[in-house]
Amino acid sequence: MRHRIAGHKLNGGKDEQKALRRNLIKQLFEHERIRTTRAKARAVRGPAERLITLAKRGNDAGDIYMINARRRAAAKLSDAETVRKLFDDIAPRYENRQGGYTRIVKLGPRLGDAAEMVLLELVED
Repeated sequence: MRHRIAGHKLNGGKDEQKALRRNLIKQLFEHERIRTTRAKARAVRGPAERLITLAKRGNDAGDIYMINARRRAAAKLSDAETVRKLFDDIAPRYENRQGGYTRIVKLGPRLGDAAEMVLLELVED
């Protein structure tokens, strides 16, 4: 039993799951909308929203906290261009929003294996 184990299990080993989450979050921030399965979208939604909140707080605070926030985001994303877009373009959009930065829209089943497909997108303000 998975008592007290947080997060969603997405097949594969620990490293594959970590890479999958990282790539999905990077694609979400890069394209601002991704088409994926419902399970993957639910697994990525929380960490992506936490990164947006981190970026919001990093932009509001002083220089030292801003540098630390960028370093923490870079450790999660491992892509400097995505971190720049997150802090400079995405976070200022949600300055007056208290949460709920993403939306999941159901698209229906995939033809090949009938997996439920969804659209995970950043909410426009």
